[in-house]
Amino acid sequence: HLQLVESGGGSVQSGGSLRLSCAAAGYTYSRYCMGWFRQVAGYEREGVAAIDSDGNKSYSDSVKGRFIIDRDNAKNTFYLQMDSMKPEDKDMYYCAARGELVGWEYRLSSWAYEFWGQGTQVTVSS
Repeated sequence: HLQLVESGGGSVQSGGSLRLSCAAAGYTYSRYCMGWFRQVAGYEREGVAAIDSDGNKSYSDSVKGRFIIDRDNAKNTFYLQMDSMKPEDKDMYYCAARGELVGWEYRLSSWAYEFWGQGTQVTVSS
């Protein structure tokens, strides 16, 4: 069973930056897909970015060019660098993982992932 713990959330002004981290523990998968999602209470989780074990990355149109997903395999940690942040980026952010590759068309779909972190809150003021 894989455990995911997010950190790095907080408050930032519009145009600012935050870096989220997701530490994975409990099991090591040779092939995997890892994603970042965000959610406002009462709405569906929105896929923001994903990365697989081969280093391939996917981004939603709403964050493309502003957010970067990355990883440090030695630390079993994944990151979401968020730059040029906007008030609409304000959400609870979750990291998620699946212990196998996910088809490209599903990598930003929450149902494709089996392990989830507890979330970290991000607030952006205008």
